[in-house]
Amino acid sequence: MTGRIEVSTDRHMQIGEVAERTELSIKTIRHYDEVGLVTPSERSAGGFRLYTEADVQRLLVIRRMKPLGFTLDEMRQLLDSLDILDTTQSGENRAAAQAFVTECHARAEESCRKLRKQVAYAEELTALLADHAAG
Repeated sequence: MTGRIEVSTDRHMQIGEVAERTELSIKTIRHYDEVGLVTPSERSAGGFRLYTEADVQRLLVIRRMKPLGFTLDEMRQLLDSLDILDTTQSGENRAAAQAFVTECHARAEESCRKLRKQVAYAEELTALLADHAAG
């Protein structure tokens, strides 16, 4: 990711609003909580999950990784790596985090290349079928 996004963590959102903002299902968001990818920042007095803008941004990273074939463990490692790089932490952890982000970037670029090729094929087929469907 280029550039750090500053997000306000003052406002809390319930899971329905987060689902709408991220285009993820409530079930999926709950699953990511259960596997420890994105834990809600707080819980209401009634036990409802409450999320911050930072939580939403983490969910969006996951949403972007999912269609590119990243595993849950890779998602967790990338989120952890991004957290490390967003701090002033230095040393081995930072170097390992940078290396993993670089690896993920290369994989994402390759996935984009493959997807663009698949879209081009789909558009060619759509054009061919349009010619035949028109009569």
